[in-house]
Amino acid sequence: MPYRFNDFVLDSDRRELRRGDALVAVEPQVFDLLEFLIRARDRVVSRDDVLAAVWHGRIVSEATLSSRVNAARMAIGDSGEEQRLIRTLPRKGLRFVGEVREEAATVAVAADTVGLRPNEGPAIAVLAFTNMSGDPEQDYFADGIAEDITTALARCSGLTVIARNSAFTYKGKAVDIRQVGRELGVGYVLEGSVRRGGDRLRITGQLIDAVSGGHLWADRFDGAVNDVFELQDRITESVVGAIEPTLHVAEAERLRATPPVRLDAYDLLLRAYSLRYEFTPASMEAALDCLDQALALDPAYAPALAASAYCHALRHFQGWLAPNEAYRERAVARAWRAVELAPGDAQVLWMAAFAIWNMADEIEPARDLFGRSLAINPNSAMALTLGGWIEAMRGNQAAGRAMIERAQRLNPRDPRGWFASAALAICAVLDENFAEAVAWADKALAQNRRFAVALRVLIVALVKTGDRERATQIARELLKVEPNFTISGFLSRIPFPVEMMSKTYTETLRAAGVPD
Repeated sequence: MPYRFNDFVLDSDRRELRRGDALVAVEPQVFDLLEFLIRARDRVVSRDDVLAAVWHGRIVSEATLSSRVNAARMAIGDSGEEQRLIRTLPRKGLRFVGEVREEAATVAVAADTVGLRPNEGPAIAVLAFTNMSGDPEQDYFADGIAEDITTALARCSGLTVIARNSAFTYKGKAVDIRQVGRELGVGYVLEGSVRRGGDRLRITGQLIDAVSGGHLWADRFDGAVNDVFELQDRITESVVGAIEPTLHVAEAERLRATPPVRLDAYDLLLRAYSLRYEFTPASMEAALDCLDQALALDPAYAPALAASAYCHALRHFQGWLAPNEAYRERAVARAWRAVELAPGDAQVLWMAAFAIWNMADEIEPARDLFGRSLAINPNSAMALTLGGWIEAMRGNQAAGRAMIERAQRLNPRDPRGWFASAALAICAVLDENFAEAVAWADKALAQNRRFAVALRVLIVALVKTGDRERATQIARELLKVEPNFTISGFLSRIPFPVEMMSKTYTETLRAAGVPD
């Protein structure tokens, strides 16, 4: 049945929103939200009502919900400031307050929604783990593992996680993962098993692409029965720490293989992630272009705002931008705006923190944001790595090293592991263990030869260990990555709260032949 309000018509049967004779492009999930609010316009609907009607009970972040409400308002010419049609009642919920007329006739123009998808991240279901011990008493442990992982994954930014009650309906059944994906509406499924042998437990887990059936990640964990709860915690944090980045990489790779028919803000965000992983001046510029397009579609899309600030910070750190205040101010403003829009999104917080630290030289606000991010998702390897880095840079290298080492334990095969290795090299320089710094810097460069942080710290460590010849060679590599690099320019743009580090870098870079 069509619903008329102002000069709009929302046709439920045709799934169209029209303004006069013009078709309004609306993402499918935003359409569902609008339709639900209009149907329930006689009452205030709670957050739980919206999740049940639109997300079918899935767990979604506040940022995702806020983004859909903003998009719905924008589609019908409303805004969060005016709230002429969709009103937010603090601590109560939402209500459609526009005057609506219901009609029997339909508007006879079909909507083309090819390629449109909501701005939410990948959806995953955690199935009940299989008890392979032959001991029914181990069922509670297998179920507890899956429940803990479900809860922990729900705290990860940009992931939609199927509720435990829905995922556990497959318990004890032989299932086709692709069928599970279709029935639950998810792209990924995590399954696992528990096996007991004497006083030892072995837990395995595997992440499966529910469309292709391909395996994306697998691991196993062993522990003693008498340490069952400690083992359960360790498994949960390790699985979550590894799966979050794996899913984001898988989604980015999936989109790379998809023709760019009509891209929504989330698709553009994923394309930016994929381009960012290439880590070249051209790819970073292309990533920022994608993020600008995403923000043109949804100016209040917090993940895109944070990702834009983060990409600017990476270019700034690499020396891939001509130093000026304009891009710094813009990036820092986007970082703080993202925090304002999504204060409960862990990934938004750590990306914003990195940008604020590097381009506003405000270390304490950045530390606070890293802390808030880790309070929400303590298993984020990137938040731990970057948060540990900032601790080390302010002279608290013992605490910083502990955070970075925990990140490596959580995700030892992290595709962005060069961040952690370079950060540990910096910790080693602060400890004046220059041989260790060489080892960590070499490890970082083995993964990413263009990472300027690793090149710079390697020069420092090589000069300090007496290997001037190799230090000069690495200096030439640094100047290829950043042709306009000078010591004074570097020190003016990179925050060095520990005075000793500024002096050490100046002396060693100069000794390796880097221009003043």
